[in-house]
Amino acid sequence: MPTIALIAHDDKKDDLVAFIQHHLNIFQRCTLLGTGTTGGRIYDETGLAVRRMLSGPLGGDAQIAALVAEGQIDAVIFLLDPLNAHPHEPDIQGLLRVCNVHNVPLATNLATAQMILDTLMAA
Repeated sequence: MPTIALIAHDDKKDDLVAFIQHHLNIFQRCTLLGTGTTGGRIYDETGLAVRRMLSGPLGGDAQIAALVAEGQIDAVIFLLDPLNAHPHEPDIQGLLRVCNVHNVPLATNLATAQMILDTLMAA
C-alpha cells in the first residue's frame, strides 16, 4: 500500500479533490497524508482518512519534506498554482528539492499525477 502526500494551492484544491473522487478506488488502497487545509478538504469531500500536517504556510510543506527525506513517502502530488505568488515559496522549493534529491515521484499537475497513480498501481 503506497503512501502518497497530497497538497494543492488554494486555486487547485477543487481539481485535486475531483481527481481523487475520480480515482477513489485507488486512493482507498493508499495511506494518505496532506497539508492541513488540503487534507481537511479531501476528508470532508471523500471521507478518506488523511493524516494532516500543518497548513502549508505554517510549515506543512516542510513537514512533508522531512517525511520524504526519511523515506516514509512513496509519491507526492502537489498541484501548484503557477500564476500566483506564495509567501511560503522557500518551503515549496524545499519540498520539490527533497523529492528530487531522494528520487521520489512528484506531480505538480494532473497529467503527471495520473502517471504516478498508473505506475504505483502497476507495481
